[in-house]
Amino acid sequence: MALGAREQVAENARADILHAAAICFNDRGYVATSIDDVARSLGATKGMVYHHYRSKADLFADVFRVGMEMNYAAIAPFRAMSGRAAAQWRAMAFAHVLQMIRTKPFQRVVWEGVSMYLRGATTPEQRDVFAELQQSRRDYGNIFRDVIARARDEGDFIFDDPGLTEQIMFLTLNSPLFWYSPRAGETDADREILAEQVVAFAYRGLGGVDTKGVAR
Repeated sequence: MALGAREQVAENARADILHAAAICFNDRGYVATSIDDVARSLGATKGMVYHHYRSKADLFADVFRVGMEMNYAAIAPFRAMSGRAAAQWRAMAFAHVLQMIRTKPFQRVVWEGVSMYLRGATTPEQRDVFAELQQSRRDYGNIFRDVIARARDEGDFIFDDPGLTEQIMFLTLNSPLFWYSPRAGETDADREILAEQVVAFAYRGLGGVDTKGVAR
């Protein structure tokens, strides 16, 4: 159903707040970021932010949630992909890495949110929200785990423990969160080349082999 004019204005304002908040959380971290920081980044009053979010914790959780929604949307076109599972994994992994690059501030919030949850650095109320968000992240990981398990069954990947392998795989696929910074004059093609290199490295780590049995 199409949004009415008032609802669309509210949705646009919320999107602007989330974008500004993601950048602030990415630059400063959760603890050092305030609602004032987000409002200044927007060129707005903090009352405008509080109109949509009752607390910094609620805002942070929504940035986390949107970051995961972005990830699900990125791999959605490939989830019903036919053919060999290794090819499906490549398509999903490439889409995932591009998300780490293109939406890095949101993805850094996801990473920090998971770290906060695992450390217990949240209030009891926040833990309920973060537990739900963490489950969404686990479900996302399970999509990849199922695909790499099928690729192993088809003889294209070689590994022992799917759970451990999934964790190591994501360390590689998520690595742009920690080393990527846009360069002057960088194009979409440049970012896609970076993503291809990360995916190729992860593919070899999964024991990916070509038809001649040579790692690739």
